[in-house]
Amino acid sequence: MSKTLVSPLKFVPLASSALRLWHRGEVMSLGNVPPDRTLLDLLREDLRLTASKEGCAAGDCGACTVVVAEAVDGHLHYHAVNSCIKPAHAIDGMALWTAADLAQPNGTLHPVQQAMVACHGSQCGFCTPGFVMSLFALYQRTVAHGQAVDSHSAHQALSGNLCRCTGYRPIVQAACSLRAEPGQAVDEKAIVAALQKLADTEKTGANYLRPSTLPALLQARSQHPTAQLIAGATDAGLWLTQGLRRLPQIIDLTRVAELRRVVHYPQHIAIGAAVNLQDAFEALAADRPVIMPFGERFAGWPVRQSGTLGGNVANGSPIGDSMPLLIALGAQVVLMAWRKGRAVHRHVPLDRFYTGYRQSLLAADEVLAWVVVPRPAQGEWLGAYKVSKRQEDDISAVCLAVQLHVQDAHVTAARIGAGGVAATPTRALQTEATLIGQPWSEVTLAAAQRAIAQEFSPLSDLRASADYRRQILGQLLRRAWLESTEHNTVRLEALA
Repeated sequence: MSKTLVSPLKFVPLASSALRLWHRGEVMSLGNVPPDRTLLDLLREDLRLTASKEGCAAGDCGACTVVVAEAVDGHLHYHAVNSCIKPAHAIDGMALWTAADLAQPNGTLHPVQQAMVACHGSQCGFCTPGFVMSLFALYQRTVAHGQAVDSHSAHQALSGNLCRCTGYRPIVQAACSLRAEPGQAVDEKAIVAALQKLADTEKTGANYLRPSTLPALLQARSQHPTAQLIAGATDAGLWLTQGLRRLPQIIDLTRVAELRRVVHYPQHIAIGAAVNLQDAFEALAADRPVIMPFGERFAGWPVRQSGTLGGNVANGSPIGDSMPLLIALGAQVVLMAWRKGRAVHRHVPLDRFYTGYRQSLLAADEVLAWVVVPRPAQGEWLGAYKVSKRQEDDISAVCLAVQLHVQDAHVTAARIGAGGVAATPTRALQTEATLIGQPWSEVTLAAAQRAIAQEFSPLSDLRASADYRRQILGQLLRRAWLESTEHNTVRLEALA
């Protein structure tokens, strides 16, 4: 069963395309939805579905969290997303749940809701719907498949939700108490069938382009060089809600099959631009386990599930966390375009990619398609550090990544990536020069600390002063020295 709705708008709309989704047992087709309409505004203002709340309108607090699912190989893959910064059209062809959709028609609560009640997990209640939806996504990923929820999984699932009443303990307790209820199982077979019918029906509309193949993406970019490219839209969503910008035409690359893959080669791995941050960090951590805790601090779970590594790199924010790490690893980006009837590409080292504040070598008709990361060489040591005011789901004041090769107590190679200290993510070339060829000692460390304090001229802002940033750079280098020389009491994880 399906129904067609016209979305009532309170402003003069941009040209719009139809939006199709599964919700509450049926397929909905929504007309008159502009390309830059956020999912939260669609739900609350157009459809009057008010279970999802607007808190920060910046993807930080999680009050707006909803769950979407797409059909992959006959099964549903569930993601908790921040609806305040998610373009509504980005969920075209997906299933959607809000906090009002979980209880059965007779009023029987979903196990997630019942656990929150039993553990007194609700405080003032404003943020509660977001917590419930994050736990629903966790339930569908784990408990529904017979897996137990431990404290770490609970904290990860809730890392994108902020409680204004500091009521985390009972909410985590509720998460860890979840048990599967057969009567509450999602009828995935029926939903997958409904979504497959949508996938078999071509989506039209020139204002929100959603190519499904790499050649189609490159041709769309060639034809529409001024359109806004988006992937997870965790940055672009802020332009809409905080910058009040309008995006009359969008090219969404998240459905491009070739770019949703991580390809493993003997000497490197290639991460497609549409691979989400969580999957990208897991792929990197397979070779370098130290990356996983760093990746968990990148942002909360909903942002890591929506945002992509390619988008973070292409956006080029000087406080983006992935770029210092990738610069330290010697990563390259593959830029692709459609020219003279065929796809062309070029490789650019990431430390040469940025030309200024949020500026890069990416041409108007190009797409950043792949991030290529070398596999670790024999004897590599890696440290990756983030300093921010809040432990979880916060933006860096300083980010530093250090890759070293030490042989016979001397530094034979070094690469250092830094963020938050210049107009672009950057490489600390002068500091590297003070290390290479020198004994890895406190004397060399002191020289490197002096070099890195002089190499950059950071700004003072609401996150940190310039002096603090310079001091932190030096102290993070010291931490790298301590860890790489096996002072195992540096990390709290090691003490635990």
